[in-house]
Amino acid sequence: MENQKFNYDNKIVKLFILATLVWGVVGILVGVLAALQLAFPVFNFGLEFTTFGRVRPLHTNAIIFAFVGNGIFGGVYYSMQKLLKTRMFNDKLSAFHFWGWQTIILLAALSLLAGFTTGKEYAELEWPIDILITLVWVAFGWNMIGTIIVRRVQHIYAAIWWYLATFLGVAMLHVVNSFELPISIFKSYSIYAGAQDAVVQWWYGHNAVAFFLTTPFLGLMYYYLPKAANRPIYSYKLSIIHFWSLIFLYMWAGPHHLLYQALPEWAQALGVTFSIMLIAPSWGGMINGLLTLRGAWDRVRDSAALKFLVVAVTAYGMSTFEGPMMSLKSVNQITHFTDWTIAHVHIGGMGWNGGLLFGMLYWLVPKLWKSKLYSEKLANTHFWMSTLAILIYAIPLYWAAVTQWLMWRDYTDEGFLQYPNFLETVTQIVPMYAVRVFSGVLFLGGFIIMLFNLVKTMAAGSFVNNEAAEAPALVLAGKRNPAQETIHRWLERKGVRFSILAFIALAIGGAVEIVPMIFIKSNVPTIETVTPYTPLELEGRDLYIAEGCYVCHSQMVRPFRWETDRYGEYSKIGEFVYDHPYQWGSRRMGPDLARAGVVGGPMYKNAAWHYNHFMDPQKMNQESIMPNYAWLAVKNIKLDQTPKKIKAMQTLGVPYPEGYAEKAVDDLMEQAQKISDDLKVSGIEIEPQKQLVAMIAYMHKLGRDISGVQDTKEVVMHAEAVEAPTLKEVELLKSEEDLAAGEKLFKSTCVVCHGADGKGIATFPSLVDDEWINGNSPAQVVHSISEGNVAKGMVPYKTQLSEKQITQLASYVLITLQK
Repeated sequence: MENQKFNYDNKIVKLFILATLVWGVVGILVGVLAALQLAFPVFNFGLEFTTFGRVRPLHTNAIIFAFVGNGIFGGVYYSMQKLLKTRMFNDKLSAFHFWGWQTIILLAALSLLAGFTTGKEYAELEWPIDILITLVWVAFGWNMIGTIIVRRVQHIYAAIWWYLATFLGVAMLHVVNSFELPISIFKSYSIYAGAQDAVVQWWYGHNAVAFFLTTPFLGLMYYYLPKAANRPIYSYKLSIIHFWSLIFLYMWAGPHHLLYQALPEWAQALGVTFSIMLIAPSWGGMINGLLTLRGAWDRVRDSAALKFLVVAVTAYGMSTFEGPMMSLKSVNQITHFTDWTIAHVHIGGMGWNGGLLFGMLYWLVPKLWKSKLYSEKLANTHFWMSTLAILIYAIPLYWAAVTQWLMWRDYTDEGFLQYPNFLETVTQIVPMYAVRVFSGVLFLGGFIIMLFNLVKTMAAGSFVNNEAAEAPALVLAGKRNPAQETIHRWLERKGVRFSILAFIALAIGGAVEIVPMIFIKSNVPTIETVTPYTPLELEGRDLYIAEGCYVCHSQMVRPFRWETDRYGEYSKIGEFVYDHPYQWGSRRMGPDLARAGVVGGPMYKNAAWHYNHFMDPQKMNQESIMPNYAWLAVKNIKLDQTPKKIKAMQTLGVPYPEGYAEKAVDDLMEQAQKISDDLKVSGIEIEPQKQLVAMIAYMHKLGRDISGVQDTKEVVMHAEAVEAPTLKEVELLKSEEDLAAGEKLFKSTCVVCHGADGKGIATFPSLVDDEWINGNSPAQVVHSISEGNVAKGMVPYKTQLSEKQITQLASYVLITLQK
């Protein structure tokens, strides 16, 4: 048969490669900035656009969708054409895909820095960008499937199975998770609430890692590793088992992100079970990759491309073992909400995704530009810098995770938390954050070396946009002959049927977990006392999301003694039925806030405390790593949006009275005025329509509905109704050891309001004058510390400190501070 002549489209591959290099530098730079902000808060720059809460989502989106995404598309477009012996189906679809994807990236960067976010991890982009993502993704899939249909080979190779699974999986995940009700072009609400939203989000979040950061890379591995090693893939049969088992099992594992949280036990059990099962297919893929190098390990010594590919496959194996281990409940209580998760993610991101892309680029760029790599020595230097950076990044964060977890659960001999102030557990691990900055700079340095190396390689070569090729036309094989063709081999030449079966395998897990959560009411029992957010609280919640507070704070108290002692009663599933979206968080760099509104609870702070804390956290405690949010006291609430938000919530099933939207602004201003008046009593002047007032209202809503106490006045009235206690005599402890212990307690507990010198910060009282809150005698001071003053924002420390510790603290105040 005569060969047909055609041209490969190398131009689209070149464009994606160039975009990969540009966005790689940007994404890593933003990551270094985020690392700097945690180690040195001054790098938040005091601007609303550059706080950690906005920079961190920008970093994750830039790395995942800009750097990694463009790298995937470049690798897919090159390998598909070569494997199918045809040009991509439609050049216009290819161009639309490229320019559409770059537009998405730019819009994402601008919108995230501006505070326009849905607050859902890895899915932060607002609805107009979601629609654009859908259109571009459809164009990518259309182009891919069209190319498969017009191919000149009988069977589609293993790499293309993974590309198909990527297209189908991401399409399903993105559409289902992105159902939201728009309020304006910049704001929408998830149609799911609370636990339902959590299940959908982590079905998406876990599988976004699976089908954007794993399956396409397995496809790239199955093509570029054999090409770079000049060896065939180790086992065709193993690749079949690897593919079908992994795409089926992965979709079930999402709930392992929600262990010990307000989720039905059956959902948690499914997540754990399927996570453990995932070890087998994942390691099957790793083994298939590494054994492909049999007989070629001598080449690994000299080839930087092969070195990167080996590290990538190894990191994949490590991550896919560690992930299932982290899904075990006994392990999860250590890793969840700590830096262990961050280290785990970055081993996958820097090692698996980064390593494979680097190896691919070092092999592919010389091929496309018909030139030898400019410097193998520089490439090897990049390899060692990159590998070292991964180790320097991960090891300190594992150390930090275990350190912080041990501090969270550490108790004194008297049965009180050893570190009741959450900030103590953060201060201890800040040096590890400084080490992380160094690893980021090292990784960036290696990337820049690669950029220089590849640019020089491009400059020395010549590039052909349309590469001439020829291949015989596809001759249809007809019906399957069972004696000569296995079922799977037959399926490989039936692209449409293959895709349908892959879609079914992908859809089962999500359907089994999500459908019951949405349609079976008993899975989400309600709590009668839980009420919808007031208009002001709703505005405050939207600000909480816009500022990215969920990046550092959780809203989920797990049923562990050390969490209930620190924060208050553990969280119930019915508390979150009006939360669109849920805000349980995944990392605690600040304390959990689920009980921040429980009057008299360990987390309650009054309005003046919140005001001062938002305005200048370092003034409250110089060791705080939180950025300031002073602009919230300047910017006004957008009152014209409030009625639209109430109507949207009503559409989503939140039981506001009919016609309430018309009076929502009046109710908002009434509640805001009360907070403004309360702040005025503390000497703080702020207009009621300011955003900071709404944020304070939201803080005071959290956990309040299930506490039985709605206002500080109820606590004050109760206290007034109780006969004043007879104070027993207190003898101050004057030894150096006791005063040192009192000083340590003061620095960890009291400086946030009263300052290191005890003279009071902002509106908080001085402890070194003649009158200390309720008197200055030892008995009165001990009583004040023990019982607290809820109206003033002081919690009763008798629940956190032993009698001796309270006496030590009083002794330090009266003997040392009042000298």
